[in-house]
Amino acid sequence: MVDQSPKINLTLTIPNLLTMVRILLTPLIIIFLIQGTYDRALIIFVLAGITDLVDGLIARTWQLKSPLGAYLDPIADKLLISSSFVTLSIFHKIPPWLAVVVISRDVVILGGVMVLKLFDVQVPIQPSQASKWATTLQVLAVFLVLLQEFWLFPDMVLTACFWLTALLTIASGLHYLSRGLHYLGTTSHIGS
Repeated sequence: MVDQSPKINLTLTIPNLLTMVRILLTPLIIIFLIQGTYDRALIIFVLAGITDLVDGLIARTWQLKSPLGAYLDPIADKLLISSSFVTLSIFHKIPPWLAVVVISRDVVILGGVMVLKLFDVQVPIQPSQASKWATTLQVLAVFLVLLQEFWLFPDMVLTACFWLTALLTIASGLHYLSRGLHYLGTTSHIGS
């Protein structure tokens, strides 16, 4: 019996190595947050953000995009954002409801991917524009929360960022849900 499942090229490129560095920086950020050393957490968070920008830039500029990177990059982003939101909400730096919104969207997306896989629906791994904006605002929210430990600015700035982050996160979740239902609908018509 011949294995027909798609193979993932596991070649380690510079962008993939940078993504792995971002994954490895995440526990360090959480440790610093738990210790209350927000200056260190902020430095490592910014460093993780830079690795995200640089790996994408290198991948696009030198055509080093890879299937492994397509899987690793969103995993690294979700790991960094989700763990930061959960930790900061535990310490009452981010409203718990916002952490629930962010985590719930990711759980819904993961569940949707699993359902699509169950029905053998091939879906390209590509973030939507709404998702990119939601992720950008999630990163901004964590950055502003950490920055506020050293540079006080009006609470209204954080409140506005939190609400905008929630709205875009919900919008991107609904967009992915709609996309998933469309893929399922298309598949069910093909099988009929």
